[in-house]
Amino acid sequence: MGCFNMVHQPTADLLPPESAAALPADGERADPAAAWIQRLQAPLTLAATGPLAGLDFAVKDNIDVAGVPTTAACPAFAYTPERHAMAVQRLLAAGASLHGKTNLDQFACGLNGSRSPYGAVPNAFDATYVSGGSSSGSAYVVATGQVDFALGTDTAGSGRVPAGLNNIVGLKPSRGLISARGVVPAAQSVDCVSIFARTVAMATRVLAAAQGFDPADPYARMLPIDVRPLPSTFRFGVPDVLDFRGDTLAAEAFDQAIARLRTLGGTPVTVAYAPLAEAAAMLYDSALVAERLAAVRGFFDAHEAEVIEPVRSILAQGRDHSAADLYAAQTRLRALGQQAQAMWDGIDLLLVPTAPTHYTLAQMRADPIGFNRNLGLYTNFVNLLDYAALSVPSALRPDGLPFGVTFIGPCGSDWRLAGLGQRYHHASGLSEGALGTPLPAPEPIQPPAEALGPTTRIAVVGAHLSGLPLNGQLTERGARLAAVTRTAPHYRLHALPGTVPPKPGLVRVPDGQGECIAVEVWDMPLAHYGSFVALVPAPLGIGTLELADGTRVQGFLCEAVALANAPDISHFGGWRAYLAAQPQ
Repeated sequence: MGCFNMVHQPTADLLPPESAAALPADGERADPAAAWIQRLQAPLTLAATGPLAGLDFAVKDNIDVAGVPTTAACPAFAYTPERHAMAVQRLLAAGASLHGKTNLDQFACGLNGSRSPYGAVPNAFDATYVSGGSSSGSAYVVATGQVDFALGTDTAGSGRVPAGLNNIVGLKPSRGLISARGVVPAAQSVDCVSIFARTVAMATRVLAAAQGFDPADPYARMLPIDVRPLPSTFRFGVPDVLDFRGDTLAAEAFDQAIARLRTLGGTPVTVAYAPLAEAAAMLYDSALVAERLAAVRGFFDAHEAEVIEPVRSILAQGRDHSAADLYAAQTRLRALGQQAQAMWDGIDLLLVPTAPTHYTLAQMRADPIGFNRNLGLYTNFVNLLDYAALSVPSALRPDGLPFGVTFIGPCGSDWRLAGLGQRYHHASGLSEGALGTPLPAPEPIQPPAEALGPTTRIAVVGAHLSGLPLNGQLTERGARLAAVTRTAPHYRLHALPGTVPPKPGLVRVPDGQGECIAVEVWDMPLAHYGSFVALVPAPLGIGTLELADGTRVQGFLCEAVALANAPDISHFGGWRAYLAAQPQ
């Protein structure tokens, strides 16, 4: 389950099922205390400093914390791990403090939050409604402000549905981006560790600390990450068939979401939802369900009676399929993925409701299979088809219940989705979670440096400087500003006539004849460097520049033949200073 040494052994209050809050006889309410399974008597902290220092978090109780029982909401299954899950270890090392473990649908099998012997977790806005699951407790303690963020898991939507139903952010990363080592599997080939927070900025701070390749996780991957922000105008897919299960308030809220995305520069594009819907249905209606059984087969074969319904029946379905059935299902899933792939040629992201409707606890008890299935109408296909997803609060409906939308993109698009997600969330005018407090100011959404992959440094001197007309050619390729500095004193700067937008020309001159010229140095992902260079027009080109500290980087230079009628502006010290001195 891991390879880490504990600083100390935490102690926890493990709440027994018979004393935990559960549905009363009328099935109408649940106790908020059911959100926690185990509270640490003192927060666990391993580092006093780091990017997450001062932040409190909780983890879903299918994720290992050393010295604290992992139950997966099944007391008979409980064990006490000696090591932290890799994701927990990385967050503790980043300075965050762990406060305990949260309730879930047993074995992470459900999307409603009521399939636990420790009690049904209520909705943070109305306790007669479900919280969503399976990461129900993690969503609740974030929505109610008990912690700053929480870890969940997501196989079929468990990291998104509870976010959408509780007015918080649910980040479902690309598979393998965060290690799942030390996590009780649900369907291991598609499981993801997910993040709940009240803002997109907080969720991405956690992602930056938690992500990293783990060779001990059999499903970890070295993923190419698309760090380019979405362009100012973009296309978003909208399913051609939408089903809100008769919930007109949800349908109206989704129409409002489309309108809001239009104001942010988006153009809706209708996409065929049939292949996605078929893939979603396969999760439980095909041999793919056998992976649910495989995750806990040893325990289930010996202790089937200890598993609650309807989880028991769902896991038992795995016995009904042969290996040949599984291969057939996997082949069909790949075919659906190929069909769906075509939609990405016409859109930058897909927009769907996070959940089509809300259900009361009483409704869920009356039809635990059908209503649970409905909650996954727009989530089940995402992991199966290897997409990234971000659930973002969108509205509070007239009945006071939250409505969320999910942005979906190809594998590796996590940071692109986050940039738009923050803009969208702040445009909504919503408050934080269930707290009623205003959202904090937006923060820069920046992936960690390692997410850029191999980079090269390029110095820009004119229209590509920050805030100037061509800077977008850098940022849309995921380039990041590394330094503001000057060249070595070997250059002259000229204002090139007739260029649109206006551009300077930098030329190297003999020693003793030059000036130090202001430049910005940007880290450019190598994967996008070629397309950037292809945009450079004559008489400009890319060569090697020497900086004031003696280092050499790629940068803009000008052909000497173009300088005959170009005024020498070197005495200004840089292009910005020259522009500032021009008549307005």
